[in-house]
Amino acid sequence: MKLVNGQTITDHIVLDEAGIAEKRHLCVHVQTHDGPVMKLYLWDKAASDFCEKFKSYGSTPSVILVTTVNPKHLGGTLALTSMASSRVFMDTDVQPSRDYLGWLGSNSEIANKINAEVVTKPETATLEELFSYIKLPTAKVAWFECTATIDDVIQGSAWYYISCDGCNSKAFKGPTSLICNNKKCMKSEVTGVAQYLTRISVYDKSEQAVFVILGDAGKELTGKHASELVARYFESNESVEADHCVPVPQDLLDTIGQTHRFIVKVSDHNLKGKTRTITVTKILPPEAPHPIEPLVEDAIPATSDGFLKTGSEVSGSSSGLVDAAGGRVRKASEGIESDEAKRSKSG
Repeated sequence: MKLVNGQTITDHIVLDEAGIAEKRHLCVHVQTHDGPVMKLYLWDKAASDFCEKFKSYGSTPSVILVTTVNPKHLGGTLALTSMASSRVFMDTDVQPSRDYLGWLGSNSEIANKINAEVVTKPETATLEELFSYIKLPTAKVAWFECTATIDDVIQGSAWYYISCDGCNSKAFKGPTSLICNNKKCMKSEVTGVAQYLTRISVYDKSEQAVFVILGDAGKELTGKHASELVARYFESNESVEADHCVPVPQDLLDTIGQTHRFIVKVSDHNLKGKTRTITVTKILPPEAPHPIEPLVEDAIPATSDGFLKTGSEVSGSSSGLVDAAGGRVRKASEGIESDEAKRSKSG
C-alpha cells in the first residue's frame, strides 16, 4: 500500500471513518512488486472491513490482499474496484499476504522505489481554472499543481499552530498539560510542536488567490521547520511569556516575490463555498535548468553576418529575460496596489 485516500502511509495515519462511511468507499494506491501503481477502490463492506483491519494492527500494515476485484477504466486510467463478494486481508492474515510481507522486508529498495507522495500526479491548472473547477456541480475533492508568485504574507493572525507530536492535530491547553484535539489519537502525554499555518497572497497571469501553507509544505518554502523559527524567536526574546504569539519571521517575508510550483487541495470547504482559501500540501522544487551546450569551434559562423546574427539572438534572449523579470515586478506591484485599493474601499 502506498496511499490511503491521498494520505501517505505512516505510523500516525488516522482514517477518517465518518467520511469513508458517508461516501461508502475509500481509495488505496497499491503496487505489486516493482509494477505500476494502481488505484484500488473499496466499496461498502470492503471499505468498512479495511478500516477495522487497519485499526486492529499494532503497527501500520503495509500489505493488502483483496479477493474478487473488477478492473475498470475511471477517468481514462485503469483501476480496480471491489465487488460484493470481495474479502480484505492484510499483512499476516493469510499465507499469501505473509509471503508478500516477507518479500517486502527483503526487497525494501524495490518496494520504496516509488515515493508515495508523488504517486498521484496532480493536473496542472491556473488559478482561474482552479476557481472554475470549484464552481462545477460535479467537482470533487482533488489535487492540482499551480505555478504562482507570492506577493504577500498575510499578517494579523498566527502563522503557526501548536500540534500534537503524535498525529499533528491541533493541541490545546488543558488544566495541567496540552490535550490533542483529535479524539482518535490515543496519546495521553502530548508534547506541543509548532507547525506552519501560514496564509499567503499569490497570483499568476489569470487570477489572485490566498493559499494556506500547512506543515511540511512550509519547510519546503523556507528551508526551516516552524518549530525552529519559533524556538529562535524565544531564544532571542527571553523576556516574553511562553504563550506569546511569535510575529511573522523574516524567513517567510523573504519569500515575497518568489515563484513556486504548489500542490494544492480543493477541499470540501471549497466545494461547499465556505472558503476560497486553498490549502497547499506540498511545494515542488524548482525544475532543473536545461544544460548549456559547450561551444564548439567549428560551430562559430565564419562570416561577420553570421556572427552578428548570433550576437543579436543572444541579445534578444537576454532582453527577453529582463522583460519577463520586469513583468513579474510590475505584476507584484499591481497586486499590492490592488489590495491597498480594496482595503481603502472597505475602510
